[in-house]
Amino acid sequence: MSHFHIQYAGGAEASRKAMDPAVRSTVEKTLGVDPYGHGSTDLTGDADYREATIADCFVVYYVSAPVLTITVVRIVH
Repeated sequence: MSHFHIQYAGGAEASRKAMDPAVRSTVEKTLGVDPYGHGSTDLTGDADYREATIADCFVVYYVSAPVLTITVVRIVH
């Protein structure tokens, strides 16, 4: 299975930096392997605009499957 590259937009980058390293690693490993799985749901009916709760963090992100990229737009931890 391919791993997705994860990038962070604006405020999500600041939230990522503030996370405990172990939690950050769990979130990134989980999203990077299967952004459509792990209990995530689509938002607004768009299958590529998703939210998930991973390691007690609420994460909102876009999936660009053709280029194996995830853009995280919000993290609440």
